[in-house]
Amino acid sequence: MFYKAIFLVFLFGFLNANAQQNDSITKIDSTSHNLKFNYKQLIIPGVLIGYGVIGLESDQLLSFNSQIKNEVTEDIDNKITIDDFSQYAPAASVYALNAFGVKGKNNMRDRSVILVTSYAIMATTVLGLKSLVKEERPDGSNNNSFPSGHTATAFMGAEFLWQEYKDKSIWYGIAGYAVATGTGLFRIYNNRHWLTDVAAGAGIGILSTKLAYWMNPYITKKLFKSSSETNSTSMVMPFYNGHQYGLGFVKVF
Repeated sequence: MFYKAIFLVFLFGFLNANAQQNDSITKIDSTSHNLKFNYKQLIIPGVLIGYGVIGLESDQLLSFNSQIKNEVTEDIDNKITIDDFSQYAPAASVYALNAFGVKGKNNMRDRSVILVTSYAIMATTVLGLKSLVKEERPDGSNNNSFPSGHTATAFMGAEFLWQEYKDKSIWYGIAGYAVATGTGLFRIYNNRHWLTDVAAGAGIGILSTKLAYWMNPYITKKLFKSSSETNSTSMVMPFYNGHQYGLGFVKVF
């Protein structure tokens, strides 16, 4: 059953990366590029979120969750906590690639605004649902299992990496989605989440970044009077890693 879960999570991640290869892009100015709204882009994140929500009450999906949990606890003894770090890898890769001279779609200011916006949407949604649903984790440690915040963070970053670099090479986005998928699988492997938690987290992460790109022209217009990349801009980005809350500070010169 665990291997079926691996296949399902990877399949959804792979389908999302490929489905977006023909996403429409509209040019807002010489440095800012944003997604043009297309309802088809909502299908895969909608399916993922829907699977997770339905799984809260569906006897069949709850049984599937339990079978995966039993296999994990019976056959897997060693826990691997790489997911605590891999969740940030796709988003961090955007800045790493730019630092090494591989320019993405947007400049530093615009991509940072998009990242902060997507993280704010994702974190608000995840924390709100955790407080509302109060689902017990597979390991029984607490009641904030649904949805998976680690997975949401990873897929938010994977979608961010995809949007910034898909015109350079689709392999950047595929690599990001592979890391995000691995993060979700490790949450199941470590007995911290059910498959439905991971699916919902993936959908929320993807959708949060799409919303951030759609909203970016309006946010940028409100926050900045000039589109010059050389403007100095400061931002505070909240983060939550499943255990701690914090704030990150970004200053762009």
